[in-house]
Amino acid sequence: MTSGAAEQPPESQPGAAGPDEPAPAEPQPDATGEVAVGEGTGREPADGPTGPGGHELGRVERPAAEQYRGRRRLLLAPLALLPPGDADDNESEGHTIYRRYWEQAETQIDALAAGLGGLHRIYHESLVEGGAVGLSYLQMAYRQGHDMIQARCQAGAALEATESLELLTETLDLQRCLMLPFTNDQVAARLQEWLGESVRSRYQHIAARIDETLQADETGLLLINERHQVQFPSDIEVFYIAPPALDEYRRWLQNWAARQERAAAEAMAVENGGEGDNQADESEAPD
Repeated sequence: MTSGAAEQPPESQPGAAGPDEPAPAEPQPDATGEVAVGEGTGREPADGPTGPGGHELGRVERPAAEQYRGRRRLLLAPLALLPPGDADDNESEGHTIYRRYWEQAETQIDALAAGLGGLHRIYHESLVEGGAVGLSYLQMAYRQGHDMIQARCQAGAALEATESLELLTETLDLQRCLMLPFTNDQVAARLQEWLGESVRSRYQHIAARIDETLQADETGLLLINERHQVQFPSDIEVFYIAPPALDEYRRWLQNWAARQERAAAEAMAVENGGEGDNQADESEAPD
């Protein structure tokens, strides 16, 4: 839902039943409170820190508003991002898959929200301020996301501050530190432990923000990475957005990462090989 690369923070209506036929079953939450929705993907959402996903439905089904009346409801959409390079290439394979994923995701979001009585609140990872300030940030960092969210805010949804600035920047700084080579394993282990604590606190803050702001009989939308560790309050019904293109996006991203690793390994091999040739030349030079 972003058209530019951003630094990732530290995851049809069913046919009417006949007079002698039972009505189509509405999506039911699993043991974790999540209800998965999809369009013929033939697979289950990936298991994550919030618990195993339920079966995806073969098509988007609008849950009956009466079934969830009075409850708090949350649509959970994986936040797809484009890596550097592909973000500015509108004709690339990755950009095409990326656009298809968000077109399908928006369709599912709108269908579910309509069936649940409308969309009331929007939460977006990395967003430390809501309202107009939050929209301005999204316009810079997540341009396509900004357009989608702005349209829904104009329709009545409120954009909420989702993150703690202190915890978010702490996590990002620790991630950067751990990308550097270490000569002392104990230092690396302590930084890794600190990062783990920071990540847990960050996701606990997100859960607390949702718990504080999402009111009874309201529907919210959370856009967050698939590796998130948010533990949602037990009284919130979570609907997992899983359009068919999500698997396609995952495969493309895995292939992209593999290509980057191969390119880095090849570059390292060439560099090491060049150093070996230079050493050989020096050893063979006449006195």
